[in-house]
Amino acid sequence: MKTMLLAVAALAASPAPAQRVDAPAGAVRGTTSGAIRVFKGIPYAKPPIGELRWRPPVALERWTGDRKATDFGPACVQPSGGPPNIYNGVTLPMSEDCLSLNIWTPAKARKAPVMVWIHGGSLLTGSSREALYDGQRLAERGIIVVSINYRVGVLGWLAHPDLGKENATGRSGNYGLLDQIAALRWVQRNIAAFGGDPAKVTIAGESAGGLSALYLMTSPQARGLFRGAIAQSSYMISMPELKRARFGLPAWELGGQLLGAALKAPSIAEMRKLDPLALTGAAAKAGFFPFGVVDGEVLPSQMVDAFDRGEQAKVPMLAGFNQGEIRSLRMLAPKTAASATEYEREITARYGDLAPAFLKLYPSAAHAEGTIAATRDSLYGWTAERVARKQTAIGQRAYLYLFDHGYPAADEAGLHAFHASELPYTWGTFDGTPPRWPKVPATASERRLSNTMIDYWTSFVTTGQPVARGAPAWPAYGAAENYLWFGSTPVPKRDLFPGMFEFTESVMCRRRAAGKDGWNWNAGLLAPPIAPPAAGC
Repeated sequence: MKTMLLAVAALAASPAPAQRVDAPAGAVRGTTSGAIRVFKGIPYAKPPIGELRWRPPVALERWTGDRKATDFGPACVQPSGGPPNIYNGVTLPMSEDCLSLNIWTPAKARKAPVMVWIHGGSLLTGSSREALYDGQRLAERGIIVVSINYRVGVLGWLAHPDLGKENATGRSGNYGLLDQIAALRWVQRNIAAFGGDPAKVTIAGESAGGLSALYLMTSPQARGLFRGAIAQSSYMISMPELKRARFGLPAWELGGQLLGAALKAPSIAEMRKLDPLALTGAAAKAGFFPFGVVDGEVLPSQMVDAFDRGEQAKVPMLAGFNQGEIRSLRMLAPKTAASATEYEREITARYGDLAPAFLKLYPSAAHAEGTIAATRDSLYGWTAERVARKQTAIGQRAYLYLFDHGYPAADEAGLHAFHASELPYTWGTFDGTPPRWPKVPATASERRLSNTMIDYWTSFVTTGQPVARGAPAWPAYGAAENYLWFGSTPVPKRDLFPGMFEFTESVMCRRRAAGKDGWNWNAGLLAPPIAPPAAGC
Protein backbone atom coordinates (compact mmCIF):
# COMPACT_ATOMS: atom_id res chain seq x y z
CA MET A 1 0.00 0.00 0.00
CA LYS A 2 2.80 2.41 0.91
CA THR A 3 4.52 1.68 -2.39
CA MET A 4 1.27 2.32 -4.27
CA LEU A 5 0.71 5.63 -2.46
CA LEU A 6 4.24 6.74 -3.26
CA ALA A 7 3.71 5.86 -6.89
CA VAL A 8 0.45 7.82 -7.03
CA ALA A 9 2.12 10.82 -5.35
CA ALA A 10 4.99 10.70 -7.83
CA LEU A 11 2.53 10.56 -10.71
CA ALA A 12 0.62 13.57 -9.36
CA ALA A 13 3.84 15.58 -9.00
CA SER A 14 5.11 14.74 -12.47
CA PRO A 15 4.58 17.15 -15.38
CA ALA A 16 1.68 16.69 -17.74
CA PRO A 17 2.34 14.16 -20.50
CA ALA A 18 4.18 15.41 -23.55
CA GLN A 19 2.11 16.50 -26.52
CA ARG A 20 3.66 15.83 -29.91
CA VAL A 21 2.99 17.82 -33.07
CA ASP A 22 4.74 17.07 -36.35
CA ALA A 23 4.72 20.45 -38.13
CA PRO A 24 6.38 21.34 -41.44
CA ALA A 25 9.17 23.01 -39.42
CA GLY A 26 9.77 19.78 -37.50
CA ALA A 27 8.31 17.73 -34.68
CA VAL A 28 7.90 19.32 -31.23
CA ARG A 29 6.86 18.00 -27.86
CA GLY A 30 5.04 20.29 -25.46
CA THR A 31 2.88 19.86 -22.38
CA THR A 32 -0.74 20.18 -21.36
CA SER A 33 -2.38 22.63 -18.99
CA GLY A 34 -5.94 21.53 -18.44
CA ALA A 35 -7.59 21.36 -21.86
CA ILE A 36 -4.83 23.46 -23.45
CA ARG A 37 -1.68 22.19 -25.17
CA VAL A 38 1.34 24.44 -24.62
CA PHE A 39 4.49 24.65 -26.75
CA LYS A 40 7.25 27.00 -25.67
CA GLY A 41 10.49 28.24 -27.19
CA ILE A 42 9.95 27.02 -30.76
CA PRO A 43 12.51 28.66 -33.09
CA TYR A 44 10.88 30.34 -36.08
CA ALA A 45 14.06 31.66 -37.75
CA LYS A 46 17.81 31.67 -37.34
CA PRO A 47 19.02 35.02 -35.99
CA PRO A 48 22.11 36.43 -37.72
CA ILE A 49 24.59 36.95 -34.86
CA GLY A 50 28.23 37.89 -34.44
CA GLU A 51 29.80 38.55 -37.85
CA LEU A 52 26.32 38.22 -39.43
CA ARG A 53 24.64 40.64 -37.02
CA TRP A 54 22.19 43.16 -38.55
CA ARG A 55 20.92 41.03 -41.36
CA PRO A 56 17.40 39.75 -42.04
CA PRO A 57 16.38 36.57 -40.21
CA VAL A 58 17.23 33.32 -41.98
CA ALA A 59 14.65 30.59 -42.56
CA LEU A 60 15.37 27.36 -40.70
CA GLU A 61 15.61 24.00 -42.41
CA ARG A 62 13.34 21.30 -41.02
CA TRP A 63 14.96 19.83 -37.93
CA THR A 64 15.24 16.09 -37.38
CA GLY A 65 13.92 14.25 -34.36
CA ASP A 66 11.60 15.68 -31.74
CA ARG A 67 12.39 19.12 -30.32
CA LYS A 68 11.55 19.74 -26.68
CA ALA A 69 9.12 22.66 -26.43
CA THR A 70 8.52 22.87 -22.69
CA ASP A 71 10.59 25.95 -21.76
CA PHE A 72 10.46 29.53 -22.96
CA GLY A 73 13.31 30.70 -25.13
CA PRO A 74 15.63 33.46 -23.89
CA ALA A 75 14.71 37.09 -24.33
CA CYS A 76 16.51 39.00 -27.05
CA VAL A 77 19.55 40.88 -25.73
CA GLN A 78 18.49 44.19 -24.18
CA PRO A 79 19.72 46.75 -21.66
CA SER A 80 19.41 45.49 -18.09
CA GLY A 81 18.92 47.31 -14.84
CA GLY A 82 17.84 50.94 -14.96
CA PRO A 83 15.78 52.84 -12.41
CA PRO A 84 13.24 50.64 -10.60
CA ASN A 85 9.71 51.02 -11.93
CA ILE A 86 6.47 49.08 -12.11
CA TYR A 87 7.47 47.43 -15.39
CA ASN A 88 10.81 45.88 -14.42
CA GLY A 89 12.18 43.80 -11.57
CA VAL A 90 12.28 40.36 -13.21
CA THR A 91 15.63 39.13 -14.53
CA LEU A 92 15.29 37.57 -17.97
CA PRO A 93 17.73 35.11 -19.52
CA MET A 94 19.02 36.74 -22.71
CA SER A 95 20.71 35.67 -25.92
CA GLU A 96 21.21 36.83 -29.49
CA ASP A 97 19.79 33.43 -30.42
CA CYS A 98 16.31 34.50 -29.38
CA LEU A 99 13.93 34.23 -32.34
CA SER A 100 11.39 31.86 -30.81
CA LEU A 101 7.65 31.72 -30.29
CA ASN A 102 5.18 30.07 -27.93
CA ILE A 103 1.81 28.47 -28.68
CA TRP A 104 -1.26 27.84 -26.53
CA THR A 105 -3.83 25.76 -28.40
CA PRO A 106 -7.05 24.01 -27.36
CA ALA A 107 -6.53 20.26 -27.32
CA LYS A 108 -9.33 19.72 -29.84
CA ALA A 109 -8.60 22.75 -32.02
CA ARG A 110 -9.50 22.40 -35.69
CA LYS A 111 -9.02 25.41 -37.97
CA ALA A 112 -9.13 27.65 -34.91
CA PRO A 113 -8.57 31.42 -35.21
CA VAL A 114 -5.11 32.61 -34.20
CA MET A 115 -3.86 35.68 -32.29
CA VAL A 116 -0.18 36.53 -32.74
CA TRP A 117 0.98 38.68 -29.82
CA ILE A 118 3.80 41.23 -30.14
CA HIS A 119 5.19 42.35 -26.78
CA GLY A 120 5.79 45.95 -25.76
CA GLY A 121 8.85 47.62 -24.28
CA SER A 122 9.58 50.68 -26.47
CA LEU A 123 11.25 48.36 -29.06
CA LEU A 124 14.06 48.34 -26.48
CA THR A 125 13.08 45.70 -23.91
CA GLY A 126 10.53 42.96 -23.28
CA SER A 127 9.97 39.31 -24.05
CA SER A 128 7.23 36.85 -24.94
CA ARG A 129 8.09 34.87 -21.79
CA GLU A 130 6.64 37.52 -19.45
CA ALA A 131 4.01 36.05 -17.15
CA LEU A 132 1.53 38.78 -18.13
CA TYR A 133 1.30 37.13 -21.57
CA ASP A 134 0.32 33.63 -20.48
CA GLY A 135 -2.15 32.56 -23.15
CA GLN A 136 -4.04 29.96 -21.11
CA ARG A 137 -7.25 31.91 -20.47
CA LEU A 138 -7.53 33.22 -24.01
CA ALA A 139 -6.99 29.75 -25.47
CA GLU A 140 -9.75 28.45 -23.19
CA ARG A 141 -12.11 30.64 -25.29
CA GLY A 142 -11.24 28.57 -28.36
CA ILE A 143 -8.51 30.60 -30.05
CA ILE A 144 -4.84 29.77 -30.53
CA VAL A 145 -2.40 32.23 -28.96
CA VAL A 146 1.09 32.69 -30.41
CA SER A 147 3.55 35.04 -28.68
CA ILE A 148 6.83 35.98 -30.33
CA ASN A 149 10.27 37.39 -29.60
CA TYR A 150 11.94 39.86 -31.96
CA ARG A 151 15.26 41.73 -31.89
CA VAL A 152 15.12 44.91 -29.81
CA GLY A 153 17.26 47.97 -29.24
CA VAL A 154 20.34 48.57 -31.35
CA LEU A 155 20.44 44.90 -32.42
CA GLY A 156 17.00 45.16 -34.00
CA TRP A 157 16.71 48.70 -35.31
CA LEU A 158 20.13 50.05 -36.34
CA ALA A 159 20.67 51.50 -39.82
CA HIS A 160 24.14 52.22 -41.25
CA PRO A 161 25.64 52.90 -44.72
CA ASP A 162 27.91 49.84 -44.37
CA LEU A 163 24.82 47.67 -43.95
CA GLY A 164 23.26 49.20 -47.04
CA LYS A 165 26.31 48.16 -49.06
CA GLU A 166 25.66 44.51 -48.16
CA ASN A 167 22.49 44.22 -50.24
CA ALA A 168 21.32 45.20 -53.70
CA THR A 169 18.69 47.67 -52.51
CA GLY A 170 21.02 49.69 -50.28
CA ARG A 171 18.53 49.43 -47.39
CA SER A 172 19.22 48.84 -43.72
CA GLY A 173 17.34 48.89 -40.42
CA ASN A 174 13.97 47.39 -39.42
CA TYR A 175 15.51 44.03 -38.47
CA GLY A 176 13.12 43.62 -35.54
CA LEU A 177 10.19 44.19 -37.88
CA LEU A 178 11.62 41.66 -40.34
CA ASP A 179 11.70 39.21 -37.43
CA GLN A 180 7.99 39.81 -36.80
CA ILE A 181 7.24 39.22 -40.47
CA ALA A 182 9.30 36.01 -40.40
CA ALA A 183 7.27 34.83 -37.39
CA LEU A 184 4.01 35.53 -39.23
CA ARG A 185 5.28 33.56 -42.23
CA TRP A 186 6.17 30.68 -39.89
CA VAL A 187 2.62 30.78 -38.55
CA GLN A 188 1.24 30.64 -42.10
CA ARG A 189 3.28 27.52 -42.85
CA ASN A 190 2.93 25.69 -39.55
CA ILE A 191 -0.11 26.69 -37.51
CA ALA A 192 -2.45 24.19 -39.19
CA ALA A 193 -0.45 21.38 -37.58
CA PHE A 194 -1.38 22.87 -34.17
CA GLY A 195 -5.08 23.08 -35.06
CA GLY A 196 -5.05 26.65 -36.37
CA ASP A 197 -6.35 28.27 -39.53
CA PRO A 198 -3.67 30.35 -41.34
CA ALA A 199 -6.47 32.33 -43.00
CA LYS A 200 -7.72 33.52 -39.60
CA VAL A 201 -4.70 35.27 -38.08
CA THR A 202 -5.04 38.49 -36.07
CA ILE A 203 -1.96 40.48 -35.06
CA ALA A 204 -2.08 42.13 -31.64
CA GLY A 205 0.19 44.14 -29.39
CA GLU A 206 0.39 46.82 -26.73
CA SER A 207 2.61 49.93 -26.63
CA ALA A 208 5.60 49.09 -28.87
CA GLY A 209 3.67 45.94 -29.80
CA GLY A 210 0.78 48.16 -30.90
CA LEU A 211 3.24 50.36 -32.80
CA SER A 212 4.55 47.19 -34.44
CA ALA A 213 0.99 46.28 -35.47
CA LEU A 214 0.77 49.64 -37.28
CA TYR A 215 4.16 49.05 -38.91
CA LEU A 216 2.91 45.66 -40.12
CA MET A 217 -0.28 47.22 -41.46
CA THR A 218 1.79 49.55 -43.65
CA SER A 219 4.50 47.08 -44.71
CA PRO A 220 4.00 45.45 -48.13
CA GLN A 221 6.03 42.47 -46.90
CA ALA A 222 3.40 41.68 -44.27
CA ARG A 223 0.44 41.94 -46.61
CA GLY A 224 -1.78 38.85 -46.59
CA LEU A 225 -0.25 37.44 -43.41
CA PHE A 226 -3.14 38.50 -41.15
CA ARG A 227 -6.84 39.32 -41.42
CA GLY A 228 -7.32 41.56 -38.35
CA ALA A 229 -5.35 43.82 -36.02
CA ILE A 230 -5.48 44.85 -32.36
CA ALA A 231 -3.47 47.92 -31.32
CA GLN A 232 -3.50 48.73 -27.60
CA SER A 233 -1.89 52.06 -26.64
CA SER A 234 -0.15 52.35 -30.00
CA TYR A 235 1.37 55.54 -31.33
CA MET A 236 1.53 56.79 -34.92
CA ILE A 237 4.67 58.85 -34.34
CA SER A 238 6.81 60.55 -36.94
CA MET A 239 9.49 58.18 -38.21
CA PRO A 240 13.13 58.69 -39.16
CA GLU A 241 13.97 58.29 -42.82
CA LEU A 242 16.93 56.33 -44.08
CA LYS A 243 18.62 58.85 -46.36
CA ARG A 244 17.49 62.30 -45.27
CA ALA A 245 16.99 64.32 -42.11
CA ARG A 246 13.34 65.10 -41.46
CA PHE A 247 10.96 65.90 -38.62
CA GLY A 248 13.73 66.73 -36.20
CA LEU A 249 15.57 63.43 -36.72
CA PRO A 250 18.82 62.84 -38.65
CA ALA A 251 19.00 60.53 -41.62
CA TRP A 252 18.91 57.16 -39.85
CA GLU A 253 22.04 55.94 -41.61
CA LEU A 254 23.86 58.97 -40.23
CA GLY A 255 22.45 58.16 -36.81
CA GLY A 256 24.09 54.74 -37.07
CA GLN A 257 27.40 56.33 -37.99
CA LEU A 258 27.18 58.74 -35.06
CA LEU A 259 26.51 55.84 -32.72
CA GLY A 260 29.50 53.91 -34.07
CA ALA A 261 31.73 56.92 -33.50
CA ALA A 262 30.44 57.26 -29.93
CA LEU A 263 31.20 53.59 -29.32
CA LYS A 264 34.68 53.90 -30.92
CA ALA A 265 33.59 51.34 -33.52
CA PRO A 266 33.02 53.45 -36.64
CA SER A 267 32.49 50.54 -39.04
CA ILE A 268 29.91 47.79 -38.93
CA ALA A 269 32.74 45.24 -38.98
CA GLU A 270 34.01 46.73 -35.71
CA MET A 271 30.53 46.94 -34.20
CA ARG A 272 29.97 43.28 -34.98
CA LYS A 273 32.98 42.40 -32.85
CA LEU A 274 31.44 43.97 -29.74
CA ASP A 275 29.87 41.78 -27.09
CA PRO A 276 26.09 41.97 -27.64
CA LEU A 277 25.18 42.82 -24.05
CA ALA A 278 27.92 45.44 -23.75
CA LEU A 279 26.92 46.87 -27.15
CA THR A 280 23.25 47.08 -26.21
CA GLY A 281 23.94 48.80 -22.91
CA ALA A 282 26.48 51.22 -24.39
CA ALA A 283 24.16 52.15 -27.25
CA ALA A 284 21.34 52.93 -24.83
CA LYS A 285 23.65 55.08 -22.70
CA ALA A 286 24.83 56.88 -25.84
CA GLY A 287 21.22 57.89 -26.57
CA PHE A 288 20.31 55.41 -29.29
CA PHE A 289 16.54 54.92 -29.34
CA PRO A 290 15.01 52.32 -31.66
CA PHE A 291 12.53 53.27 -34.38
CA GLY A 292 11.17 51.74 -37.53
CA VAL A 293 12.77 53.61 -40.41
CA VAL A 294 11.22 54.72 -43.69
CA ASP A 295 13.42 52.75 -46.08
CA GLY A 296 11.21 52.65 -49.18
CA GLU A 297 10.92 48.88 -48.97
CA VAL A 298 9.94 47.32 -45.64
CA LEU A 299 8.34 50.60 -44.54
CA PRO A 300 7.80 52.58 -47.76
CA SER A 301 6.46 55.80 -46.19
CA GLN A 302 5.45 57.59 -43.03
CA MET A 303 2.58 55.78 -41.33
CA VAL A 304 0.38 58.89 -41.46
CA ASP A 305 0.87 59.07 -45.24
CA ALA A 306 0.10 55.38 -45.75
CA PHE A 307 -3.12 55.61 -43.72
CA ASP A 308 -4.14 58.85 -45.44
CA ARG A 309 -3.75 57.24 -48.86
CA GLY A 310 -5.60 54.09 -47.79
CA GLU A 311 -2.52 51.96 -48.37
CA GLN A 312 -2.69 50.17 -45.02
CA ALA A 313 -3.95 46.62 -44.65
CA LYS A 314 -7.69 46.47 -45.29
CA VAL A 315 -8.65 44.54 -42.18
CA PRO A 316 -10.98 45.02 -39.19
CA MET A 317 -9.30 46.73 -36.27
CA LEU A 318 -9.68 47.07 -32.51
CA ALA A 319 -7.76 49.99 -31.01
CA GLY A 320 -7.75 52.03 -27.82
CA PHE A 321 -5.80 53.55 -24.98
CA ASN A 322 -5.85 54.18 -21.23
CA GLN A 323 -7.05 57.27 -19.41
CA GLY A 324 -3.91 57.48 -17.26
CA GLU A 325 -1.25 56.45 -19.80
CA ILE A 326 1.27 59.09 -18.68
CA ARG A 327 0.79 58.59 -14.93
CA SER A 328 3.36 55.79 -15.10
CA LEU A 329 5.39 57.40 -17.91
CA ARG A 330 6.11 60.79 -16.39
CA MET A 331 9.43 60.99 -18.19
CA LEU A 332 7.49 61.64 -21.41
CA ALA A 333 5.69 64.69 -20.07
CA PRO A 334 7.12 68.14 -19.32
CA LYS A 335 7.47 69.44 -15.79
CA THR A 336 4.38 71.10 -14.43
CA ALA A 337 4.32 74.89 -14.78
CA ALA A 338 4.88 76.94 -11.62
CA SER A 339 1.51 78.64 -11.99
CA ALA A 340 -1.56 78.85 -14.18
CA THR A 341 -0.32 82.18 -15.54
CA GLU A 342 3.03 80.70 -16.59
CA TYR A 343 1.20 77.75 -18.17
CA GLU A 344 -1.01 80.03 -20.27
CA ARG A 345 1.96 82.18 -21.28
CA GLU A 346 4.00 79.16 -22.43
CA ILE A 347 1.10 77.56 -24.29
CA THR A 348 0.32 80.81 -26.08
CA ALA A 349 3.96 81.25 -27.11
CA ARG A 350 4.22 77.68 -28.38
CA TYR A 351 0.83 77.18 -30.05
CA GLY A 352 0.09 80.66 -31.40
CA ASP A 353 -3.31 80.74 -33.10
CA LEU A 354 -4.02 77.18 -31.86
CA ALA A 355 -3.47 78.15 -28.21
CA PRO A 356 -7.17 78.85 -27.49
CA ALA A 357 -8.09 75.35 -28.70
CA PHE A 358 -5.33 73.82 -26.56
CA LEU A 359 -6.42 75.74 -23.46
CA LYS A 360 -10.04 74.73 -23.98
CA LEU A 361 -9.00 71.07 -23.96
CA TYR A 362 -6.38 71.41 -21.22
CA PRO A 363 -7.35 74.51 -19.17
CA SER A 364 -4.98 76.40 -16.92
CA ALA A 365 -7.29 75.87 -13.93
CA ALA A 366 -6.21 72.21 -13.96
CA HIS A 367 -2.85 72.63 -15.67
CA ALA A 368 -1.05 69.83 -13.79
CA GLU A 369 -3.56 67.28 -15.04
CA GLY A 370 -3.69 68.99 -18.43
CA THR A 371 0.06 68.62 -18.83
CA ILE A 372 -0.07 64.83 -18.70
CA ALA A 373 -3.39 64.62 -20.57
CA ALA A 374 -1.95 66.58 -23.51
CA THR A 375 0.99 64.18 -23.74
CA ARG A 376 -1.37 61.20 -23.53
CA ASP A 377 -3.53 62.51 -26.33
CA SER A 378 -0.66 63.52 -28.63
CA LEU A 379 0.65 59.95 -28.51
CA TYR A 380 -2.08 57.47 -27.68
CA GLY A 381 -5.51 59.10 -27.89
CA TRP A 382 -5.03 60.71 -31.29
CA THR A 383 -3.48 57.52 -32.70
CA ALA A 384 -6.30 55.26 -31.53
CA GLU A 385 -8.99 57.50 -32.95
CA ARG A 386 -7.01 58.13 -36.15
CA VAL A 387 -6.69 54.45 -37.02
CA ALA A 388 -10.38 53.95 -36.19
CA ARG A 389 -11.28 56.77 -38.58
CA LYS A 390 -8.95 55.62 -41.32
CA GLN A 391 -10.11 51.98 -41.23
CA THR A 392 -13.71 53.19 -41.31
CA ALA A 393 -12.89 55.35 -44.33
CA ILE A 394 -11.68 52.33 -46.31
CA GLY A 395 -14.81 50.35 -45.48
CA GLN A 396 -13.46 48.26 -42.61
CA ARG A 397 -15.02 47.83 -39.17
CA ALA A 398 -13.06 49.57 -36.42
CA TYR A 399 -13.70 49.34 -32.69
CA LEU A 400 -12.42 52.06 -30.35
CA TYR A 401 -12.08 51.84 -26.55
CA LEU A 402 -10.98 53.91 -23.56
CA PHE A 403 -9.74 51.95 -20.53
CA ASP A 404 -10.63 54.10 -17.52
CA HIS A 405 -10.73 51.44 -14.83
CA GLY A 406 -9.22 52.01 -11.42
CA TYR A 407 -8.60 49.65 -8.52
CA PRO A 408 -7.39 50.45 -4.99
CA ALA A 409 -3.65 49.80 -5.22
CA ALA A 410 -3.28 51.72 -8.49
CA ASP A 411 -5.49 54.64 -7.52
CA GLU A 412 -3.81 55.02 -4.13
CA ALA A 413 -0.44 55.22 -5.92
CA GLY A 414 -1.73 57.95 -8.26
CA LEU A 415 -1.72 55.52 -11.17
CA HIS A 416 -5.36 55.36 -12.20
CA ALA A 417 -5.67 53.48 -15.52
CA PHE A 418 -1.91 53.67 -16.12
CA HIS A 419 -0.04 52.55 -19.25
CA ALA A 420 -0.48 48.79 -19.77
CA SER A 421 -2.86 48.43 -16.81
CA GLU A 422 -5.43 46.79 -19.09
CA LEU A 423 -3.11 43.83 -19.77
CA PRO A 424 -3.92 41.74 -16.67
CA TYR A 425 -7.58 42.13 -17.64
CA THR A 426 -7.30 41.25 -21.34
CA TRP A 427 -5.10 38.24 -20.50
CA GLY A 428 -6.64 37.23 -17.16
CA THR A 429 -3.18 37.23 -15.58
CA PHE A 430 -3.71 39.06 -12.27
CA ASP A 431 -1.01 36.83 -10.77
CA GLY A 432 1.48 37.53 -13.58
CA THR A 433 2.28 41.19 -12.97
CA PRO A 434 5.87 42.36 -12.24
CA PRO A 435 6.94 42.81 -8.58
CA ARG A 436 6.29 46.57 -8.29
CA TRP A 437 3.07 46.59 -10.30
CA PRO A 438 0.10 47.73 -8.17
CA LYS A 439 -1.51 44.46 -7.18
CA VAL A 440 -4.81 43.73 -8.90
CA PRO A 441 -7.29 42.31 -6.37
CA ALA A 442 -8.74 38.98 -7.45
CA THR A 443 -12.26 39.96 -6.42
CA ALA A 444 -15.43 38.83 -8.16
CA SER A 445 -15.96 42.27 -9.75
CA GLU A 446 -12.39 42.47 -11.09
CA ARG A 447 -12.60 38.93 -12.47
CA ARG A 448 -15.93 39.76 -14.05
CA LEU A 449 -14.44 42.74 -15.88
CA SER A 450 -11.48 40.61 -16.98
CA ASN A 451 -13.73 37.85 -18.29
CA THR A 452 -15.75 40.41 -20.22
CA MET A 453 -12.64 41.90 -21.82
CA ILE A 454 -11.30 38.46 -22.68
CA ASP A 455 -14.65 37.71 -24.32
CA TYR A 456 -14.51 40.90 -26.40
CA TRP A 457 -10.88 40.35 -27.47
CA THR A 458 -11.22 36.66 -28.35
CA SER A 459 -14.51 37.28 -30.13
CA PHE A 460 -12.79 39.90 -32.28
CA VAL A 461 -10.03 37.41 -33.11
CA THR A 462 -12.67 34.81 -33.98
CA THR A 463 -15.16 36.84 -36.01
CA GLY A 464 -13.78 40.37 -36.48
CA GLN A 465 -16.48 41.69 -34.10
CA PRO A 466 -16.05 42.05 -30.31
CA VAL A 467 -18.92 40.43 -28.41
CA ALA A 468 -19.06 39.52 -24.70
CA ARG A 469 -21.55 37.40 -22.79
CA GLY A 470 -23.91 39.47 -20.66
CA ALA A 471 -22.23 42.74 -21.70
CA PRO A 472 -23.29 45.64 -23.93
CA ALA A 473 -22.94 45.47 -27.69
CA TRP A 474 -19.76 47.22 -28.80
CA PRO A 475 -20.73 49.40 -31.78
CA ALA A 476 -18.24 49.99 -34.57
CA TYR A 477 -16.69 53.48 -34.62
CA GLY A 478 -18.57 54.45 -37.79
CA ALA A 479 -19.96 57.88 -38.63
CA ALA A 480 -21.33 58.23 -35.09
CA GLU A 481 -17.78 58.05 -33.61
CA ASN A 482 -18.72 55.29 -31.17
CA TYR A 483 -16.40 53.86 -28.55
CA LEU A 484 -16.59 51.56 -25.52
CA TRP A 485 -15.67 52.98 -22.12
CA PHE A 486 -14.20 50.47 -19.68
CA GLY A 487 -14.80 51.74 -16.15
CA SER A 488 -16.13 49.37 -13.52
CA THR A 489 -18.21 47.92 -16.37
CA PRO A 490 -18.19 48.57 -20.13
CA VAL A 491 -20.48 51.35 -21.39
CA PRO A 492 -20.99 52.32 -25.05
CA LYS A 493 -20.44 56.05 -25.65
CA ARG A 494 -19.90 58.54 -28.47
CA ASP A 495 -17.46 61.34 -29.31
CA LEU A 496 -14.40 60.53 -27.22
CA PHE A 497 -12.84 63.67 -25.65
CA PRO A 498 -14.66 66.16 -27.92
CA GLY A 499 -12.25 68.28 -29.95
CA MET A 500 -9.15 66.27 -28.99
CA PHE A 501 -8.71 64.52 -32.32
CA GLU A 502 -9.33 67.60 -34.46
CA PHE A 503 -6.88 69.71 -32.48
CA THR A 504 -4.11 67.11 -32.45
CA GLU A 505 -4.64 66.41 -36.14
CA SER A 506 -4.19 70.13 -36.88
CA VAL A 507 -0.90 70.20 -34.95
CA MET A 508 0.35 67.08 -36.70
CA CYS A 509 -0.70 68.40 -40.10
CA ARG A 510 1.25 71.64 -39.68
CA ARG A 511 4.37 69.87 -38.41
CA ARG A 512 4.12 67.40 -41.24
CA ALA A 513 3.85 70.20 -43.80
CA ALA A 514 6.78 72.16 -42.34
CA GLY A 515 8.98 69.03 -42.04
CA LYS A 516 11.10 70.40 -39.17
CA ASP A 517 9.47 68.93 -36.06
CA GLY A 518 8.05 65.54 -35.23
CA TRP A 519 4.69 64.70 -33.70
CA ASN A 520 5.80 62.50 -30.85
CA TRP A 521 5.60 63.37 -27.14
CA ASN A 522 6.64 67.00 -27.64
CA ALA A 523 3.26 68.37 -26.60
CA GLY A 524 2.16 71.12 -24.28
CA LEU A 525 5.07 72.75 -22.48
CA LEU A 526 7.52 70.72 -24.60
CA ALA A 527 6.01 71.78 -27.93
CA PRO A 528 8.21 73.64 -30.41
CA PRO A 529 6.62 76.81 -31.80
CA ILE A 530 3.79 75.81 -34.09
CA ALA A 531 4.15 76.39 -37.81
CA PRO A 532 1.70 78.75 -39.54
CA PRO A 533 -1.38 77.27 -41.21
CA ALA A 534 -0.58 75.15 -44.23
CA ALA A 535 -2.70 74.14 -47.19
CA GLY A 536 -5.01 71.32 -46.20
CA CYS A 537 -4.49 71.79 -42.47
